[in-house]
Amino acid sequence: MKLILDSGALIALERGDRGVWKRFKDFRHKERAVVTHGGVIGQVWRGQGPRQALLATALRSVEVFPLDDVLGRAAGELLDRAKRKDVIDAALVLLASEGDLIVTSDPDDIGALARVAGRVVDLIEV
Repeated sequence: MKLILDSGALIALERGDRGVWKRFKDFRHKERAVVTHGGVIGQVWRGQGPRQALLATALRSVEVFPLDDVLGRAAGELLDRAKRKDVIDAALVLLASEGDLIVTSDPDDIGALARVAGRVVDLIEV
């Protein structure tokens, strides 16, 4: 089981959201994977400094997958099937396996993409 973070989840970590930090630390303590992809990082990262210190700390423990040609094409195909437009969300869903948890600020879009992709996941709204 993995914990998958969208941009809303990373922003929650950045802002010190206790619930998201607790879940994040629980996964890390149990040595379970916490993942995202580079496109999600690009949505939230604005440079180092005190404002993003918590985010920088969290990212040290997150496995960041590349949004490369293979993932990009698969995300585009998923978007076509789902009749959606957000490639970052589609690529995030494709990182999921059955039983994973996705922490998201957009459960409607992520949920729709997961259903079309055939991913049985739990969504945690932030």
